[in-house]
Amino acid sequence: MMKTELNLQDADGFYEQLLNMHEGLSSEQSEQLNMRLILLLANQVGNAAVLKDCIESAKN
Repeated sequence: MMKTELNLQDADGFYEQLLNMHEGLSSEQSEQLNMRLILLLANQVGNAAVLKDCIESAKN
């Protein structure tokens, strides 16, 4: 089951890291970095049903 309540220990810190990791990158490099991060995080989740729910939720 997909978690819908805030579950990050340091949401603001994580957001800042996301912004910082894109500094100095071209648009294409930034997109590639996002895709690598998505795949790494998806592997951590590991549950196909949860990932499907996340994909559907992100579309809305």
